[in-house]
Amino acid sequence: MNPVLVLGALVDGDRPSAILRERLRRAQPLIDAAGVGVLSGRGEAQVMADWLIEHGTDSGILRLENAATSTNENLENAHALLPDTTCWTVVTSDFHLLRTRLWAWHLGIPVEVVSAPTPGSARLAMFLRECLALPHSVLRVGWRRLLG
Repeated sequence: MNPVLVLGALVDGDRPSAILRERLRRAQPLIDAAGVGVLSGRGEAQVMADWLIEHGTDSGILRLENAATSTNENLENAHALLPDTTCWTVVTSDFHLLRTRLWAWHLGIPVEVVSAPTPGSARLAMFLRECLALPHSVLRVGWRRLLG
């Protein structure tokens, strides 16, 4: 089974936000089955680890990536932690699926993306945000490819 990469999201102090909790709920059985999970995000990785451990995941199978501040950095930094990984299972929110796939394709990192549901209270805001973020990423990827 592929190593599991959980992409970070906002935290509320030392607790995961509702969006991040949904990602963690979706990721936990996958991490437990795979035997390795990388939790990625500056200020978020430790919060994710604490939540997973509190909910029964063995701390020994978790790797923390504490530097990433964007989707592409999540993917690049996690892949640098486990460079021999041939395919990742990436857990993110449903609104973030296309952007995650775009960056993985651009970076040449094979992924299987698993989506977590977006809580109803955040759904409209996150999908509207993604209406701006996805075209921005498409332009960034296009620019990087143009420059070679």
